[in-house]
Amino acid sequence: MSDPLSFTSASPRFSLPFLFAGQAQKEFTVNEAHAVIDALMHCAIEGEAATPPASPADGKNWLVAPSANGDWAGQTGKLACRQAGNWLFVTPRDGMLVLNRTTGQQMRHLGDWQVAAAPASPAGGTTIDAEARSAIVALIGALRTAGVLPTV
Repeated sequence: MSDPLSFTSASPRFSLPFLFAGQAQKEFTVNEAHAVIDALMHCAIEGEAATPPASPADGKNWLVAPSANGDWAGQTGKLACRQAGNWLFVTPRDGMLVLNRTTGQQMRHLGDWQVAAAPASPAGGTTIDAEARSAIVALIGALRTAGVLPTV
């Protein structure tokens, strides 16, 4: 039989707190873990900002921009999640996907946040293929609809 697993005080990816046998006030630990899970599950951000919003609603998330100030100072690149009237800051991990509500675009984290840039619609040239241009414009539109390219 293998040895039982031994855990540290938090999970390795998102620092979700673990319970311990005989721990007093376990509800605080469980509630903290649930708050982080709630913020990250099917995560959508309101946009990227350096300044916290004046009246944030619980359940809303933002990506903290460079030169962050106020409650977000020193949290650049993290997700700022409003839960129970407080800010939870989550360090993104490779493979995370978020929906940016401002642009309607999916963002993925791989070392840093990555988003696809929209290509320009075809124009100019000496030989013009109207069908090819129409197909390219349709592909760009489909990628926008799918959230791969920004809608703006």
